[in-house]
Amino acid sequence: MKSFGARAAGARRERMQASPRWAGEGFRNVHPVLPGLRDPSVARPSLGDFLCGGERRVPAGPLPVVDPRPGWQRAPSDGLRATWLGHSAVLLEIDGATVLTDPVWGPRASPLRLAGPKRFQPAPVALRQLPPLDAVLISHDHYDHLDLPTVRELARRPGLPFVTSLGVGAHLEAWGIPPERIVELDWWESHTLPRSGLCITAAPSQHFSGRSLKDRNATLWSSLVLRSPRHAVFFSGDTGLTTEYATIRERLGPFDLVMLEVGAFHPSWGDIHLGPENALKAHALLGGGAFLPVHWGTFSLALHAWDEPAEVLLGAAGSLGAPLLMPRLGEPVEPLRGLALQPWWRGVDGRAGPAVAPPVATAGDLAADREGRLPWPLD
Repeated sequence: MKSFGARAAGARRERMQASPRWAGEGFRNVHPVLPGLRDPSVARPSLGDFLCGGERRVPAGPLPVVDPRPGWQRAPSDGLRATWLGHSAVLLEIDGATVLTDPVWGPRASPLRLAGPKRFQPAPVALRQLPPLDAVLISHDHYDHLDLPTVRELARRPGLPFVTSLGVGAHLEAWGIPPERIVELDWWESHTLPRSGLCITAAPSQHFSGRSLKDRNATLWSSLVLRSPRHAVFFSGDTGLTTEYATIRERLGPFDLVMLEVGAFHPSWGDIHLGPENALKAHALLGGGAFLPVHWGTFSLALHAWDEPAEVLLGAAGSLGAPLLMPRLGEPVEPLRGLALQPWWRGVDGRAGPAVAPPVATAGDLAADREGRLPWPLD
């Protein structure tokens, strides 16, 4: 099946096998699972759970959307702007460079056209309406992060490079991306975009990979750090909580903007997905910065309510004063301007939600949050 992609061979596979992350026939997580992340008393959800379990897993109506194109016509005042386009897709403008993270515009996070998790919210703009891009970043090869029809459409943009984790290039090349436009990184390796000078570094995460029953962990998974002369941004991809985030802060921080996954969590997945509460712990380990949550609001990939990640995050962040950015889909935000954003999701299902004041991320808060405070225990 074309959507499965391809297995690495030749020089690409030799490079993968030389990675410290490679063991036997695939990659592995090198950091021990922290105590309490995975609840052994809770069984992993079954297929029946996914088909019939959970309540309010999709919204009752469409989510509010902003057309980002008028905002994109003006340069960001501080050189840094982010536009959440659904799930983990974010258009980042950083000191003149424009990159797109984990773009998925297809109708399903699945290899099948008629089965698998179907998106409940379309992207706020069509792919052809995106501005010129300097790079596409792909953290790992799961279907909700690497989408065949999206890659094929973006491949039509002349010379557009794809920066990704070790081994994922085999999928891209099988789908028509010329090898000279593919950059594969192991953790702590960097690539500088020649036209913009933006440096992209792959960093640790705790997850897994695979697109079929026979290729689990055949490619690497990574978080990604983007650094220009003035700004730095962290993008988690998919991950569980790991103290490696403190090492990332030491080697690549501090960060002006931190994008962490908050959705598709379950007690039995605590080692491979953050969820909102562990995302706040990861944010602290990274040394703070404006916090833009991703990996929610597009697909139902777990049993929790579609808006639970946002609601739990808002309540916890408010009590801790974490500088939270929660824009509507398509709403460009400049993290350094200290915007206060309202809980827009509460009106979608006609539910008022608890009376929690949204945290206000002021410029002073963001400066203080870069000092690396860690108010949470790790167990």
